[in-house]
Amino acid sequence: MERKIVKDLLAWKSNPDKQPLLLQGARQVGKTYTLLSFGKQYYKNVAYFSMEESKGIPAIFERDLNPERIVRELSAQSGQTILPGDTLLIFDEIQACEQALTSLKYFAERAPQYHIIAADSLLGVAMKREKFSFPVGKVDMLHLYPMDFEEFLWAIEQKELCALIREAYAGFTPLSLHDTAMDLYKTYLVVGGMPRVVQEYADKKDFDFVVALQRTLNDSYIADMAKYATPQETTRIMAAWASVPAQLAKENHKFQYKVIKTGARANEYEVALDWLTAAGMIHKCVQVTQGKMPLSAYADNGAFKVYMVDTGLLCSKFDIAANVVLHTPHSFDGFKGALTENYICQALAVNGITPYYWASQGKAEVDFIFQDRQGSIIPLEAKSAENVRSKSLRNYRDIYKPEVSIRVSAKNFGFENGIKSVPLYAVFCVTI
Repeated sequence: MERKIVKDLLAWKSNPDKQPLLLQGARQVGKTYTLLSFGKQYYKNVAYFSMEESKGIPAIFERDLNPERIVRELSAQSGQTILPGDTLLIFDEIQACEQALTSLKYFAERAPQYHIIAADSLLGVAMKREKFSFPVGKVDMLHLYPMDFEEFLWAIEQKELCALIREAYAGFTPLSLHDTAMDLYKTYLVVGGMPRVVQEYADKKDFDFVVALQRTLNDSYIADMAKYATPQETTRIMAAWASVPAQLAKENHKFQYKVIKTGARANEYEVALDWLTAAGMIHKCVQVTQGKMPLSAYADNGAFKVYMVDTGLLCSKFDIAANVVLHTPHSFDGFKGALTENYICQALAVNGITPYYWASQGKAEVDFIFQDRQGSIIPLEAKSAENVRSKSLRNYRDIYKPEVSIRVSAKNFGFENGIKSVPLYAVFCVTI
């Protein structure tokens, strides 16, 4: 599986001032596979250590945090010589060993010649539970998300189509293979971007196998809740997690605690939502009251929407059959918009964009709004079909007069009146 993050890993490898790297991401997004593939391709050898699977490995870090001693013992444990600069040390599931996490600080200060990447799935929640000492300022950090649509196309041998989409986006000229790209986009909504699921689809092209694997992944997330939370917390986390589809099914997707259960209040479930966010299982999209820079200054943290980390897992959790998404019967129109928004939120996150949504006293709402590196505020409206009429975007443009706005829909590329028309399959091209 080819992943875009390899480019960032190579930049880290060549940086003379690099520190140990912490690669974060939800369970099953491909961290271990990506790091092993990267190490085997760009290093002479790889020394891989899982903090969860071997009791002997965490014990090495318990005696003291002397990097040279740790390296000698890891070398003996793995049966291979660990060479500075030539060996990639991988500490997998580092949240399972607090001392290993703390050791990264000492490697950064005393032994920067070693190339170390630590991967974690649940460090955010483990730290809250165990009061971990995080090596602030002593690690570089990257985040791996599920495969985006472009990576999905790579996996099913459609690289040439990716190039054509990027070419059309650069000039905002219509794509001749628009219908083909739209069909593949709908397939991606069902399959999602979890690498094992994508591989299953690429190998078999059978959605029954895809759904079976997605259900297994959803179940593994539930198992993690019980592992890293108290029984009371687990109950609330599972209730909040189970409510996500119902939250998205509402006409207004704004998160409401009463959807979790009648009478539920924020102070009961805020921790549960923080847990799901820290575990990478959901994206929170917070409302802003003004389309001004910096957006974070106008955020209303009490008003937000929640999207799942992966559309495929969302379809599985909803028990939405593949043919419903692929052929979109009229009865599915009500939820199609929510699935589209979830997909766009995922795509923006992969590109390092923090999306908000804008609402004006309940009268108008723009689905996403974000700030680029030049400080410009860009509104993005999501449409699941070709009907692109919208009073909300027009209302926003009248008030804030942005230089450029984006409308994502089933229509082909176009650019007029300051609005860029981006087809749904091309959201991976939107960057800051």
